[in-house]
Amino acid sequence: MDTKQLDLNLLVTLEALLVEQNVTKAAARLHLSQPAVSAQLSRLRDVFDDPLLLPAHRGMTPTAKGLELLAPLRHALDQVRGVVATERTFHPAKAKLTVTIACTDYLQAAVVMPLVIDLRRKAPGVRVAVRHLDLGQLEAQMARGDVDLALMTPQVAPPNLRTRHLFDERYVLIGRRNHPRLRQAITLDEFVQLEHVIVSVRGGDFVTPVDDMLTSLGRRRHVVLSAASFLVVPELISQSDFVALVPERLVRDRTDKLKLVEFPPAEGFAVGLVWHERNHGHTGQRWIRDAVVAAVDAPTQTRRPRTRAR
Repeated sequence: MDTKQLDLNLLVTLEALLVEQNVTKAAARLHLSQPAVSAQLSRLRDVFDDPLLLPAHRGMTPTAKGLELLAPLRHALDQVRGVVATERTFHPAKAKLTVTIACTDYLQAAVVMPLVIDLRRKAPGVRVAVRHLDLGQLEAQMARGDVDLALMTPQVAPPNLRTRHLFDERYVLIGRRNHPRLRQAITLDEFVQLEHVIVSVRGGDFVTPVDDMLTSLGRRRHVVLSAASFLVVPELISQSDFVALVPERLVRDRTDKLKLVEFPPAEGFAVGLVWHERNHGHTGQRWIRDAVVAAVDAPTQTRRPRTRAR
């Protein structure tokens, strides 16, 4: 490789092309003309002695060399951006910024609520807008700037988006504090005999992966309610003899009203931050991402205020 032909702008263009996989989109992201980006791609092909991206039905497809270059290229450019960013300090106490976060209702309660409370103290000029997570539209929403961050399982995020692991979540079985039939060492047979509330993301379903697991073991539980949201479930459980499997972070500070029981057969899931390349180097957005991590790691007792049952 003749490194004399190489400059930083060419590498930035290569990163944009490998991420966007479309000359027009890469040009818009770089604020360059399409012919200028095409000319830079031609120079990059000469430098690396490889096509790097090939025409496809929609946009372009990276070659094996192109895919191999993306990770180290991002790492190198991130180091450069980090050096530059140190000269553009973000002042949270004075900043005016609106951040749009896409997530499920559970993550609104488990992550966004403590985040907003923390922001009011540290960055009162930062506003947060919450949108429902639409996985099929997420990449396009982020590319347009309609969504800045998503809280979700990172493994199912679109591959061109950036991700950061936040925490591993698990399900716990909950019942009211003095539930007559709920014990810490509950057996599978005792579990299926209880009256269950489940949450259906699509709405109206009475079967979840837990039921598939039970069917494989020759058992079936008694589901009495299919709720559309996790948020209504803890209050309902606290006032009845129903039980439910819910994410632990949703209820771990409600042990005054609820009994939490480990139920290992219920598989957990990872929660992460997802964002678009367009926001990666923005100092304010970087600060917000760190603030999300801090809110997640905060002690349980400061995570959410107590609310009086109505």
